[in-house]
Amino acid sequence: MGIKIYCDIADLKSIKEYNKKKIVEGFTTNPSLMRKAGAKNYEEYSKQILKICPKKPISLEVFADDDNSMINQGIKINTWGRNVFVKVPVVNSKNQFTGKVIRALNSQNIKLNITAVYSANQTKKILKQINKKTKVIISIFAGRAGDSGKDPIPQFVKSIQIAKKYKNVEI
Repeated sequence: MGIKIYCDIADLKSIKEYNKKKIVEGFTTNPSLMRKAGAKNYEEYSKQILKICPKKPISLEVFADDDNSMINQGIKINTWGRNVFVKVPVVNSKNQFTGKVIRALNSQNIKLNITAVYSANQTKKILKQINKKTKVIISIFAGRAGDSGKDPIPQFVKSIQIAKKYKNVEI
């Protein structure tokens, strides 16, 4: 399994700069980062990012918290560009697994970036919801797990092992 570097930023100037670097495979962002970067309109700002990076994968996050709204936002975000990955948190603010959202979007062949994953058990649950053809990124937050005093490496390794049979999944 190779390593891919994605920049987790929203500042347009930085995106322009890093987009020129071959080592950067793509970008991921979220509504909080966009707000900090001065975005007033999520869709317009996202489309500015997509103009800067028309070929590299760009993960744009839903910001709703209930399943149906997440699904509707994901469908809309997906229409903004061919290189869009819809970013969905693995759990909502009530700590409920977003499997319905993952399954609904992925079954429509929408590329996903499942974010804020902390365990191999979450990875297993995600894998049960997806097809084996549409691209999916599972973003494991190893750094945050480490910050809490837990060694993230065993969960990271387990997630990689169980995802190996899925050619469409990147960890």
